[in-house]
Amino acid sequence: MKILLDTQCWLWWISEPDKLNSVALNYFKHSRNEIFFPAVSSWEIAIKYALGKLELNEPPPKFIPKRLVRDSISSIPVEHVHVLHVSELPHHHRDPFDRLLIAQSQIENIPILTADKQFGAYDVQIIDAE
Repeated sequence: MKILLDTQCWLWWISEPDKLNSVALNYFKHSRNEIFFPAVSSWEIAIKYALGKLELNEPPPKFIPKRLVRDSISSIPVEHVHVLHVSELPHHHRDPFDRLLIAQSQIENIPILTADKQFGAYDVQIIDAE
């Protein structure tokens, strides 16, 4: 199964896996799943790290790639079709990073693993992480 990760869920997997429910943890543990970490999440982490809102034990350019390789998590780039689709989404959510994740999920037809309840207001497949 293909799964698109919300930034928060990936960070929980890395540093606080006990915040994820057993269903979410199983998606990470089974190699038959293809897990995608969106480039927009790297952007979000880089911005929050630079602003001092997110602590990491090393800078994002080292932190993120190491863990993606370690956990066999694939990247999903931001394409024009994803960005342009954001303009067609209803305004249930103001977070630009999350809106782009939702657009990617819809365009690529990949469910999102998230704990964000606001995602449920969109026409998108959700895998509840909590």
